[in-house]
Amino acid sequence: MTFEINNIGCKVGGETWLEDVTLSFEPGNLYVLLGRTGAGKTSLLRVAAGLQRPDRGTLVHNGTDLTGMPVRRRDIAFVYQQFVNYPSFTVYDNIAAPLRRKGMDRAALDAKVRTAARMVRIDHLLDRLPQNLSGGQQQRLAIARALVKEAGVLLLDEPLVNLDYKLREELRADLRRIFRGGEATVVYSTTEPDEALQMGGTTIVMDEGRVIQVGPAAEVHANPCSTKVAEIFYDPPMNVIRCSVSGSMIEFAGIRTALPRHMQGSVPGSCLLGVPPHRIRPAASREAEDLCGRVSLCEVDGSGTFVHFEHGGHEWVMKRDGVHPQPTGSECRVTIDPAGCFLFDASGQLLATPGSRQSEAA
Repeated sequence: MTFEINNIGCKVGGETWLEDVTLSFEPGNLYVLLGRTGAGKTSLLRVAAGLQRPDRGTLVHNGTDLTGMPVRRRDIAFVYQQFVNYPSFTVYDNIAAPLRRKGMDRAALDAKVRTAARMVRIDHLLDRLPQNLSGGQQQRLAIARALVKEAGVLLLDEPLVNLDYKLREELRADLRRIFRGGEATVVYSTTEPDEALQMGGTTIVMDEGRVIQVGPAAEVHANPCSTKVAEIFYDPPMNVIRCSVSGSMIEFAGIRTALPRHMQGSVPGSCLLGVPPHRIRPAASREAEDLCGRVSLCEVDGSGTFVHFEHGGHEWVMKRDGVHPQPTGSECRVTIDPAGCFLFDASGQLLATPGSRQSEAA
């Protein structure tokens, strides 16, 4: 049976945290809430769990209205950002706690505890106290305690945000394995576009308390319905600049060039061009169509480099594979191929995408 959120609205201190949120979650599926800090992801999960009451709207699970139901009566498990474990309980007793509250017999309880611990790879730590665990192990413990409840709905609020990169990668892979083929509805929140893509499933993009796009992760990334979604679902955010379409030409940032195939047929006039950071390339030679700016910041992140530069009063970001440090203030000459760009109307709604049918058919 589905878990439904219907027209949920929530205000705190006169500030809107959620506005007309309506979603339907199917059992056995993974849903990823993606949005910046303050988008409303945690508020939505807290409302779903019963930790916060909405001002309006309803929550329905298996045909039962949960809106005013106490937390403990809901068939829902919650994993928080912070490690929430009982410090005086062993790992075993932490996992067993929700089962003991149900009065489960010892043999069945023991089997379930050991199975949950094995799923998150902490079955060798059952006799330890949480204070003797690493951060990653503590979060695995919190997840095991949620899994052992075998709830119909599992909510995870940025569960990897406090872990280092390597631990995030390891635990993310384990979570994908655990969720695959499960019967529970899993709702997982993150601020990271790459994590949303890696987790897969259905992505729900949120901004300022509203849901602004829902769909399979790869499809939403390839076809953002608006500039806002495009900015949220790219890391670093997609470059969005004013452009002008006229006949068979497009003009942007002082450059006038042929309109690419996927944009042909667009209504002439002022539009917005969405330029993914990885679609900006260093110029191979000096050409009139180049953009020439000055580097304001250069970030080397693992195997990639983000070059921030200013051109025409606009701050641009270029993403390059490999390590390519550039001094602040140095010249940055780049090329942009509109064939790899998105076109939005003046209000920010998607008109054309590089993978559109117009492009494939041309």
